[in-house]
Amino acid sequence: MKAATLGGHIMHTEFIEVGREFVLDLRATLQASRPVIAVGTTSARTLETLYWLGLKVSRSPGLPAEELVVRQWDAYATNGDGAGSNGAGNDATNGHAVDAITALSILLQWMERQGIDRVITTTQLLITPGYRWKIVAGLVTNFHQPESTLLLLIASFIGEDWRKVYDYALEHGFRFLSYGDGCLLLPQNPPAT
Repeated sequence: MKAATLGGHIMHTEFIEVGREFVLDLRATLQASRPVIAVGTTSARTLETLYWLGLKVSRSPGLPAEELVVRQWDAYATNGDGAGSNGAGNDATNGHAVDAITALSILLQWMERQGIDRVITTTQLLITPGYRWKIVAGLVTNFHQPESTLLLLIASFIGEDWRKVYDYALEHGFRFLSYGDGCLLLPQNPPAT
């Protein structure tokens, strides 16, 4: 991150492509109360993005496919879902929240109405401390560099314990970055389905 404040940071955009069968399997996993474990931060952001896509469709059922995207502050601009607000609102997410199973069901219904088997879109979802995780209950990842959005995501996921985890990794010579050592992170308060 190069900006002086988090509010000044422009999150990079990632393209995601998710098939209908995957969304059905994900919903079934949540319905069975089995934990969803993401492998990698990109996977975690993609899974969480699916919730926000379903929420957007719930509030705007006729939304065309080309407008179904998740922007950087969408998760923080909502009213009523407990995610908080940073004042950088987006009117597509105002209103009450739905649970993850319902959001995925709504997304599946939207896909059927659109006649598509895959959601191909972009996400800028910036996950920072204060974010309330909707789908991901565990995360396998490597160790990330300071002052990065990835470290913010980790801090969001495990809270203040991120410092203990990273101190331990540094003290024991763990390797960092893309080809470094990995770990399984579990939050104290996993998402409720």
